[in-house]
Amino acid sequence: MEKIDLMKELKHLYKPSKKEVTAVDIPPLPFLMLDGEGAPGAEAYAEAVGALYSVAYTLKFAVKKTREIDFKVMPLEGLWWAEDMMAFTEANKEAWKWTMMILVPGFVSEEMVEEAKVQVQEKKGLPAASRVRLDTYHEGPSAHILYIGPYSNEDETIQRIHQFIEEQGHKLRGKHHEIYLSDPNRTAPDKLKTIIRQPFE
Repeated sequence: MEKIDLMKELKHLYKPSKKEVTAVDIPPLPFLMLDGEGAPGAEAYAEAVGALYSVAYTLKFAVKKTREIDFKVMPLEGLWWAEDMMAFTEANKEAWKWTMMILVPGFVSEEMVEEAKVQVQEKKGLPAASRVRLDTYHEGPSAHILYIGPYSNEDETIQRIHQFIEEQGHKLRGKHHEIYLSDPNRTAPDKLKTIIRQPFE
């Protein structure tokens, strides 16, 4: 059986340095996506994450059965922004907007995703699954670093990334991007591993 591990295939994107900010050019990649707004940890956010993982694993098992391809489900990722960016500095989490997403192999089609969504809704009764979509995200030139610690203490690291971009003569562009390599339900806050990424122009 063929095995696909996108974490290994895209090592340069998912294993950045934890010591220094580095630049990387992100190609167009296919993701399962689900949009929402409000504080992370709120009910809507939890429902979105649960629906994404359910669709991803349903896809994984369907592909394993029908195509004899076993692919590793990738970690959760999030794009974060606000209409008024002061909402971030003021910690007004209710005004935050987000797109949560999970990278999938390139052969995954919209038809396969729709079938997985139907199965999830029938078996698990997750209404948020109906809003999951397959889309391509092209992030392009970006700066990133591996941050280790609680989510609440990311500010200094984010500022390091912004400073790196400015020192290189570039400007911030697009949405704040986080990739969650640890399960917060099983990992101590000071040991959480998160890739923090910011596209630039």
